[in-house]
Amino acid sequence: MAKRGVAPVLATALVVAAFAATASSVRAIGVCYGVIGSGLPSKSDVVQLYKSNNIASMRFYFADPDLLTSLRGSGIGLALDVGNDKLASLAADPAAASSWVKDNVQAYYPDVNIKYIVVGNEVDAGASPVLQAMNNVHDALAAANLAGNIKVSTAVKMDAIINSSPPSSGAFKDASSVSPIVQFLSSNGAPLLANVYPYFAYRDSQGGIDLSYALFEPSSTTVVDPANGLTYKNLFDAMVDAVRAALDKVGGGAVDVVVSESGWPSADGTGATVDNARTYNQNLVSHAGNGTPRKPGPMEVYVFAMFNEDQKDGDPTEKKFGLFNPDKTPVYPITFA
Repeated sequence: MAKRGVAPVLATALVVAAFAATASSVRAIGVCYGVIGSGLPSKSDVVQLYKSNNIASMRFYFADPDLLTSLRGSGIGLALDVGNDKLASLAADPAAASSWVKDNVQAYYPDVNIKYIVVGNEVDAGASPVLQAMNNVHDALAAANLAGNIKVSTAVKMDAIINSSPPSSGAFKDASSVSPIVQFLSSNGAPLLANVYPYFAYRDSQGGIDLSYALFEPSSTTVVDPANGLTYKNLFDAMVDAVRAALDKVGGGAVDVVVSESGWPSADGTGATVDNARTYNQNLVSHAGNGTPRKPGPMEVYVFAMFNEDQKDGDPTEKKFGLFNPDKTPVYPITFA
């Protein structure tokens, strides 16, 4: 057998190293698809819009047969919510969970790349049956031999976190209710989903937070966490790591965090401009490959949202988080590749 020369060995090592470096910087970017708007495109057109813009994943807020059919063979990863209105029935009756999984998961998977079932979006863990619903949905997936491929989780809002500054002080407001959910996630290898909005923290600070710090732009603000020496140069990282610290405090240090919503409105609020929205969301997409000081490396992030939704209630900015208008034209340019 001929000996391998030094040069071929070195070349091989360099190729492997280059591949590893590329793989380590891969970021999982999705976009949330809401439909509380008028004149929105068909589901099949929306799927094509995702594909043409190189958007790898989608979060959708209820089981919709038209969407699930349109996603067949697309390769787009899907985080599928059960819908908050289904929590009570899914928790009360394991048969209802089995039926939901049969109709909305088994009927489409693996043609549809379902990654997560989101049981509850921003619900109060102490006042809702979210954990029992999660257990029943997980058991239904397990009975279908799908629990190893599709993870069950829930999405929390930042209001669930207290003492978030410095990030290492982060703790769950209702730790006794959240702790069993975290143990469920840990035992099943599932992440916690968190809706993280630096915009609202910036807006509500009434000038106390530097806009550039909230937009991932160079800023005079730098936060050094005295508990661990980690340095924070943007608000997003500080918020995500506060969630990680809260997980650690209830025995969930090994549970990953998926950012299931994050975005910036383009109009109708303090700091809500097209330029700021473009800056934040483009920087968010780019930053996802870096991770946070507490956990460097690629992270999974879902930008909110695909479309402006003019029929939403509440604060006027809620209608202006979209990347695209209903006619599929971009509100501003953004690159996902």
